Amino acid sequence: MNIPAGNRQENVERFTGFAALYDQHRPEAPKAVLEILEGYLGRKPQLVMDIGCGTGLSTMIWTGHAERVIGVEPNDGMREQAEAKLRSSGADAITFVKGFSNRLDTADESVDLITCSQSFHWMEPISTLQEVNRVLKPGGVFAAFDCDWPPVIGWQLEQEYMRLIAAGDELLERLEAPDSGAVKRDKEKHLATLRESGVFRYTREIVFHHQEDCTTERFIGLALSQGGLQTVLKLQPEALAPAIEAFRIRVEKEFGEGSRTMRFGYRMRIGIK
Repeated sequence: MNIPAGNRQENVERFTGFAALYDQHRPEAPKAVLEILEGYLGRKPQLVMDIGCGTGLSTMIWTGHAERVIGVEPNDGMREQAEAKLRSSGADAITFVKGFSNRLDTADESVDLITCSQSFHWMEPISTLQEVNRVLKPGGVFAAFDCDWPPVIGWQLEQEYMRLIAAGDELLERLEAPDSGAVKRDKEKHLATLRESGVFRYTREIVFHHQEDCTTERFIGLALSQGGLQTVLKLQPEALAPAIEAFRIRVEKEFGEGSRTMRFGYRMRIGIK
């Protein structure tokens, strides 16, 4: 499949090679997403499209809540992980397809809900929202939602997480040639982007949180599931190894045995067509 104009191969390839790690440790989209979006739509959706769906963590939650669900993902490894999970689930209303946010394979005004979970900042926003306008039904809902990193779990662990991410970012700046890497847009501008698009009659930001149990292994896995660290590991794994080992030792010491409660803070930007 040719990449439509406005997309970058680097953005697609950023998520190659760690789909299983990503799926194991990242949070599934919380129930609040269903409740909020069903409330704004005002009825059970006939068709939901989850764009940039990755391994399906934000797609599978629609099982039983929509007549049809299509997860759209350009990265083959991520999509294959989602398809494997789908086969074991037995859910028959969900399909995963290869595609891009600004070229959706569906008819005009055919979709009730479009979601972008942890993904809108990797998309070219103008052409994406033009395509959203084409396929979304009048009164349909678009939602881009993300969780904040790191999760809320205690300042010492959060500080260690941020140190590791900073070490990865510093290495990435040295290892990647200028203008050669993935382009990540500012999430703080999502709401303004929706408003300026002219697509939506109503827009707003909604903030909520979700909590889960966390073990040492999962906290380490969450950090290692970040695309920046994974890019460094692909380019020069030995350069990041000391920082990862130091992070692992400090997290294991801080956690001790057992688990802790962690809270993911979510920010959802919605638009009503």
